[in-house]
Amino acid sequence: MAEDLTILKGDKQTQYQSLIPQIEGLLMGETDVIANMANICAALKEQFNWFWVGFYLVKGNELVLAPFQGPVACTRIQKGRGVCGAAWADAQTLIVPDVDAFPGHIACSSLSKSEIVIPIIKNDVVIGVLDVDSEDFNHFDEKDQAGLEKIISLINF
Repeated sequence: MAEDLTILKGDKQTQYQSLIPQIEGLLMGETDVIANMANICAALKEQFNWFWVGFYLVKGNELVLAPFQGPVACTRIQKGRGVCGAAWADAQTLIVPDVDAFPGHIACSSLSKSEIVIPIIKNDVVIGVLDVDSEDFNHFDEKDQAGLEKIISLINF
């Protein structure tokens, strides 16, 4: 597939329906997981213009920063710490409408107001997370959860 995306505006459902097949095309035939994560971050950032989109991968007892789009970020996160660490520890997606109200939130940027974190699970073990931040409160919902979980399922970890 060409490296250009067709950016479709409209409701979230329509945007995900347009973007997911394009991401499938980007990933088709590419076996390098880092390249695939990088293209997913770029595609999501371009489509939704979120503040920050990125991956963290489990290395030992920490999440370590992997491909991302946005301002510089926290490099290492302990299990159970912040939204990413909590999603890792609980092995479930977390949607946080107001990050300042989340106990133990790690503020990589004071501009981030809401967040969604999708755990990446392989063989019943969390191996990483996809983290997305918005500058708006209450930005993420179950449509984002479904769309992002589908996109994560496309990556061959």
